Amino acid sequence: MLTQSRTHHFHAARIDRLTARSTGTPFSIFTVLQQVGSHHDFSAGCVVGGRKFQEEQKVFPSLSIVVCTPGRLLQHIEETAGSDLSNVQVLVLDEADRILDLGFKRTVELILDALPPKRQTLLFSATMRTSVQQLATLALDNPELLSVSRNLKSATPTGLRQLCMTVKLEEKVNSLFTFLKTHAQTKIIAFVSATKQVRFLYETFRRLRPGLAVLELHGGMSLDKRMKVFDQFASKDKGLCLICTDVAARGVDFPQVDWVIQVDAPDTADTYIHRVGRTARFDREGNALMFATEAEQESLLPELAQKKVDVRVTSINRRRMFNITGKLQSLLASEPEVKHLAIKATQVYARSVALAGRTKLSDDEVAAYAHSLGLHEAPSVTLPTQEELTSGKKKKNMSKLE
Repeated sequence: MLTQSRTHHFHAARIDRLTARSTGTPFSIFTVLQQVGSHHDFSAGCVVGGRKFQEEQKVFPSLSIVVCTPGRLLQHIEETAGSDLSNVQVLVLDEADRILDLGFKRTVELILDALPPKRQTLLFSATMRTSVQQLATLALDNPELLSVSRNLKSATPTGLRQLCMTVKLEEKVNSLFTFLKTHAQTKIIAFVSATKQVRFLYETFRRLRPGLAVLELHGGMSLDKRMKVFDQFASKDKGLCLICTDVAARGVDFPQVDWVIQVDAPDTADTYIHRVGRTARFDREGNALMFATEAEQESLLPELAQKKVDVRVTSINRRRMFNITGKLQSLLASEPEVKHLAIKATQVYARSVALAGRTKLSDDEVAAYAHSLGLHEAPSVTLPTQEELTSGKKKKNMSKLE
């Protein structure tokens, strides 16, 4: 994708920001850049995958500021005529930990080789793991470390109310539908583990009508569709729910989000923090609710406590819960494509739990989860191999689910 703002004459291209793979991050940054730079004399472009590369090549060499993903930038460095980066003045590596999680270390190394040694480099990261420190050593010369969280009492905003509702695995879908039904005049983001779950919940909930508009966002959507959803969700302040994977957990700024619902427990405490960070932004108040089994709580809550995240555990009111299992069964019987989504959602959820490594689902739990999606019997599930569960491949496999 290449979106260009005002174009003026200048002497050399200047790359100003390099971001993570998620399309939402550079697009959000570029939207702000258009606003603050509308009265200045420079050209800027947003360069990510999803559009014709040849169209980008026509204007890439003439951009003053480029907001981009690592892979797309490297492609232009290697293939676009006239992409001379010898005069680059500023390089910004945003979401550095996420860039490394997604396997872009070698890509970043090649990009750094193409840039002049005399430049200003800024590196932003939510964590300072060893791999991030190694990247800092490679990209930065005698850096100064600035921490905005070192003295904070909590890793989450002070205006954020955080709840964890104890549920059984088979109650999660009914719990989400009930919550949407009883909070129809609010703006909600609901996180699940994988794309197939997003697809299933979107297709079923929009048919069952919980009382508010439902949108979907996941990595399997085309760039144009994702940008349309971004605009739709950002433009309204109540009466809609965005069901999504972790592609929306970082680097996006949706205004006036009232609730963040974690239907599936996150794979790490850091993922939890990023998810709930979509609300209570810029000193506003917000609410976060996580549906978690007792096993998930035993694994996750101690990690959150270590990061000074205060989550209050509450119980579910089963007397007020809407039970939509029968309606889902009828829907699956009449629409084979929705039944196919239910099968895939069950399989990919069981796989995501295994990849996260927090808990292990029994056959009975998989069957109960499948039943909650409207299936009469559980489909066969292929769990990840030991090789896929090794630390070097775990993050990469988790990202594929998004």
